[in-house]
Amino acid sequence: MRIGLYPGTFDPITLGHIDIIRRACTLVDRLVIGVAINRDKGPLFSLEERLAMVEAECAYLTKKTGTEIVAHPFENLLIDCARDVGAQVIVRGLRAVADFEYEFQMVGMNRKLDPEIETVFLMADAQHQAIASKLVKEIARLGGDVSHFVTPPILAALNERFNA
Repeated sequence: MRIGLYPGTFDPITLGHIDIIRRACTLVDRLVIGVAINRDKGPLFSLEERLAMVEAECAYLTKKTGTEIVAHPFENLLIDCARDVGAQVIVRGLRAVADFEYEFQMVGMNRKLDPEIETVFLMADAQHQAIASKLVKEIARLGGDVSHFVTPPILAALNERFNA
């Protein structure tokens, strides 16, 4: 069984994330969505909320693709998380050349830590390249329309959080 790990904060999960997840399902039999705890980022949504969002948003993809998709919290090194879940592949999404600089360094470090775990980059679809959770949160906080960037349940969660 080929197991992939797609890590991120997913605060919140966006249509860009969902696009990468959908496409990663064609590469693996089981896809673990590693939801980073990362207290330093000060997430808008709690870990439990982010895990629930990921699970809810991925449920239909499991049915559609036949790939098992599970959400898994982690706070350790990415490479250790990959080992913990038995992943042979780490999936990373790229939006722009600027993403590649950082990701290139990460791949080099991860290959030194465990050369058996491969990293695969998937380019974001053109319609999703500008989407970043940080920007989605900022737009929503300021009352802007983020319906083009997230699903209706995530939009409702953002609106509830900022209008509460």
